[in-house]
Amino acid sequence: MKLPNRSRDIAEQYEQKLEQNEFLKSQIGEEETFLTMMRRMARENKVAVVSALVILLLILAAVFAPVLTRYSFSDMDLMHRLAPPGAEHLFGTDEAGRDILTRLLYGARVSLLTGVVPTIMSMLLGALLGVAAGYCGGWLDDLIMRIADITLAFPSMLLAMVMMYMLGDGLINVFLTLALVNWASVARIVRAQTLQLKKTEYVEAARVIGVSRGKIIFRHLLPNCLPTMIVLFTLNVPSAILTESSLSFLGLGIQPPAASWGLMVNSGRQYLYLAPWVSLVPSAAIMISVLAFNFLGDGLRDVMDPYQKR
Repeated sequence: MKLPNRSRDIAEQYEQKLEQNEFLKSQIGEEETFLTMMRRMARENKVAVVSALVILLLILAAVFAPVLTRYSFSDMDLMHRLAPPGAEHLFGTDEAGRDILTRLLYGARVSLLTGVVPTIMSMLLGALLGVAAGYCGGWLDDLIMRIADITLAFPSMLLAMVMMYMLGDGLINVFLTLALVNWASVARIVRAQTLQLKKTEYVEAARVIGVSRGKIIFRHLLPNCLPTMIVLFTLNVPSAILTESSLSFLGLGIQPPAASWGLMVNSGRQYLYLAPWVSLVPSAAIMISVLAFNFLGDGLRDVMDPYQKR
C-alpha cells in the first residue's frame, strides 16, 4: 500500500516542477538577437517594413541621382520655365526652367545628409555626456544637466536660427547647428537609463572588483543604452530634416544654386496659384521621408523596448 502512495507523491512533485519551469520560461522569455527582433517587427508591423523600404529607396535615389536623370540640377532653361508635369519633365520645371525631379533627387542628398550626420554627432555627444552625468553624479551631473536645461529652454527652431546667424550659411555650419541643438534631449534620456543600469548587479560587481570608471562606462553602460539610442536615432533624423528644410526655407540654410527641399519649397511659394507643383512636390518629399523615419522608429521601439514585448 505504501508504494502506490510514494509513486503518486513523486508524480505530483514532478508535475509541480514542470509547471514551475513553464512559468519561469514564460516570465524570463528567450533572449532575442537583433535579427530575431527585425523578423518579429516584419511580422507584427508591416508599416515599419514599408517605411524601411521607402527610406532605402530614398537613399538609392540620392546615390544614383546622376544615373536616374539626364538633366543638371543647376542648369537653367528660361524657355521652359514653370512647365507643367509631362513626358519631358515628369514633375515639371521651376521658375528658372530647372527640372524639378532632378533637383528633388539631388536635394535628397542634402536632406539625408543633414538628417543623418548631425543626428550621429548629437547622439555621440549626448550619449557620452549623459552616461558620464548619470554614472559619476555629483557636480559633474549638475553641470551637464544645467547646461542641457538651458539648451532645452529655448525653442529648437529659434536656437538654430540664432546659431546660423552667428556661424553663417553652409552645409558644415548646418551640421554643427543641428548637432548642438539636439544633444540635450539625448543626454537626458541616456542619463535616465544610466541611473537604472548603475544599480544592476553586474555594474556593482565590476565596481567592487576594481574595474575603472572608463571601462564600466564603455563596456557595460553604453552597450546597454544602444537599443534606446537606435530608436532615438530614427526619431531624431526626421526632426533634423524638418529643421534643415525650415532653415533653408527662411534663407538661413543651404543657399542657391544648391538643391535643397526646403529651398525648393521657398522658391516656389510665390507660384502656388500659377504653378503649384514647384512647391508641392518637394513638400510631399519632406512629408514622406519624415513619416517613413517616424514609422520605422515606432516599429523599432516596439520590438526593442522590453515593456512592449508580448
